[in-house]
Amino acid sequence: MHVDPSTYDVDPGKPWLIFAGVLLAILGVLNLIYGIAMIDESSFFVADTKFVLANLNFWGWVLAVLGAGQLAAAAGIYAQKEWARWLGIAFASVNMLANFLSIASYPVLTMLLFFVDVIVIWGLFTYGGRDRYNLAG
Repeated sequence: MHVDPSTYDVDPGKPWLIFAGVLLAILGVLNLIYGIAMIDESSFFVADTKFVLANLNFWGWVLAVLGAGQLAAAAGIYAQKEWARWLGIAFASVNMLANFLSIASYPVLTMLLFFVDVIVIWGLFTYGGRDRYNLAG
């Protein structure tokens, strides 16, 4: 029996949605760990650091909430929810801005995370429309 390969409905956007969701989950875990370390005032951070806005504890809570939101958005993307796509774009955008606040301290890490955020936003914008939002197959 010969099967015509053109009869399969293959959507090239599904792998990109899954990839963007995985990257968003990784960013969420990193932000959550980094935020918890800031809240705990870990020795990883310089003790007498001066912040332009607020303090180390405040930024720890900001990153922890951002990380939790990114994890929730990633879970929603896997569950094929349209709102999760927009939430993922929003959290990746906020993460890009938050990364720029630490560019003087960690320039290489900041640029790597910025690049990952760009990939997440591109993947969710380009391949996440209503007509393509079916990850199940």
